[in-house]
Amino acid sequence: MLEMNKVMLIGNITRDPELTYLTNGNPLAKFGLALNESWKNKQTGEWDKKTCFVDVTAWGKTGEFAAKYLKKGTRIYLEGKLNFSTWETQSGEKRSKLDVTAERIQFAEAKAKDADNAPASTPQQKPDFDAYKRPDENWADDLPF
Repeated sequence: MLEMNKVMLIGNITRDPELTYLTNGNPLAKFGLALNESWKNKQTGEWDKKTCFVDVTAWGKTGEFAAKYLKKGTRIYLEGKLNFSTWETQSGEKRSKLDVTAERIQFAEAKAKDADNAPASTPQQKPDFDAYKRPDENWADDLPF
């Protein structure tokens, strides 16, 4: 049976990534992503727009990359997988949440608008590619841009 859990998203970061380290030393970054969709309303001729907000979790080197180089407003391309969580509150209410676990992140901006907003791909801030290798995978496909 064929199964797949893969998402590809382009959007803007809604809050600076928050990096924490688990007790075992694994890095974990969390941030939000806004996905905009627009279409022309056939009845009014006006453009309509809606925004979908997604919570993103990034583990390991991907999480460290996110925390170091991404900030609120940065436009990114993200590949990952959907993750569905359920839990019960202290009052006994059942809750659930769908979020994305990032596996690959790239900048989606053509170039910096100004020096203060320069993406990490500019020469003076270029990240060390070797730090983002995944020895168990083809790391060249996973470069951050």
